[in-house]
Amino acid sequence: MRSPRTVLFASTLLATVIGLGACAGGTALPVAAGFGPDPQLPAVRQGLLPTVNIAPASSWPEGATPVAAAGLRVQAFATGLDHPRWLYRLPNGDILVAESNAPPKPEDKKGGLRGWVMGKVMAKAGAGVPSPNKIVLLRDADGDGVAETKSDFLTGLNSPFGMALVSDRLYVANADAVVAFPYRSGQTQIDAAATKVADLPAGRNHHWTKSLVASPDGRRLYVGVGSNSNVGENGLDEEVDRAAILEIDPATGARQVYASGLRNPVGMDWNPQTGQLWVAVNERDEIGDDLVPDYMTSVAPGAFYGWPWSYYGQTVDTRPPANPAMVARAIRPDYALGAHTASLGLTFGQGASLLPPALRSGVFVGQHGSWNRSVRSGYKVIFVPFVDGRPAGPPQDVLTGFLNARGQAQGRPVGVQIDREGALLVADDVGNVIWRVSGA
Repeated sequence: MRSPRTVLFASTLLATVIGLGACAGGTALPVAAGFGPDPQLPAVRQGLLPTVNIAPASSWPEGATPVAAAGLRVQAFATGLDHPRWLYRLPNGDILVAESNAPPKPEDKKGGLRGWVMGKVMAKAGAGVPSPNKIVLLRDADGDGVAETKSDFLTGLNSPFGMALVSDRLYVANADAVVAFPYRSGQTQIDAAATKVADLPAGRNHHWTKSLVASPDGRRLYVGVGSNSNVGENGLDEEVDRAAILEIDPATGARQVYASGLRNPVGMDWNPQTGQLWVAVNERDEIGDDLVPDYMTSVAPGAFYGWPWSYYGQTVDTRPPANPAMVARAIRPDYALGAHTASLGLTFGQGASLLPPALRSGVFVGQHGSWNRSVRSGYKVIFVPFVDGRPAGPPQDVLTGFLNARGQAQGRPVGVQIDREGALLVADDVGNVIWRVSGA
């Protein structure tokens, strides 16, 4: 229990961080400089306080929607949800939605006064609500682009996120474990108890989301596990098997690190042309408006991508203790997605038959939006075109308008998924809506 004096001091500090931190630094480069295969990496800019400029959570006015790009239309696929974060399409076309948020932190893992202050800041962005801890099933049986069925599919979970169906087993990545349930095609609710497949790193859960994909043959599961800190400031003992993609054998529960040095790997999907695993990664904060760009990259088994000792290859971060050997191993990512955009959702456009042909070969990315940047970035869904299995060209806006004229977040995009008909679905965890984007 904090004393009134401590709370008063913390509240004053919070106001100072928001009031002064919002002005700290300043944008040195245009937003576009942080995108593409060769982003600009300017000099580090650190102030006494981190830049804090988060869009306060609002809500969509009656009848309002995001703005679809020319040639596209957007409509609400489902409304009235409770913090929808992640999407998964079942083979019969049903859509599973993980309604989820961060789990409570153990008392000794809250990060002290700084953690309390940042928790209050994030609450302004709509991230302070309790986790619903469930998965909802949405069904659009008549194919009109609106789900007429909504049911609680799984309840009593622990901050669920990633989902994957292999044969008749549905795997769910909770914040602390991968669990499995029996699944029968067409069912709208699962009452069976969970079977634990493998434990996952938990504890402080600075980054709590655990994304999940199955290998195409179903013999392995891949789980994205974010770091327990910004740049290792809580000690590397807390980073064991974190900032990594873990490979799990679902038959035995055995797990190993598939790739590491990925500060917060979230959206994952298989490249339909090359068969490679691709991932969207959130990079580190507090060294300037333009550092460090989030990115997406193909993932090589055993590869190391720099965190916490370097970024974008061998660019050294001087905050952690020096480790030249690990820096020398660091691989440069394939494609930058802009500094502090919080790029979370990632899905390839294969099968998007209701979208223009130009949006079928490439990747859709849900950008949740910045907090550590004086000029906000992200808060939209973009598309990156691919040619011959590789990124080829600048990103294209697909869905914008999540910020209103007062700078409030009417919504924030997270997970992205192609539906059975070939449209794009977008989970909006502030607007509590699943948006559907199709050709005009």
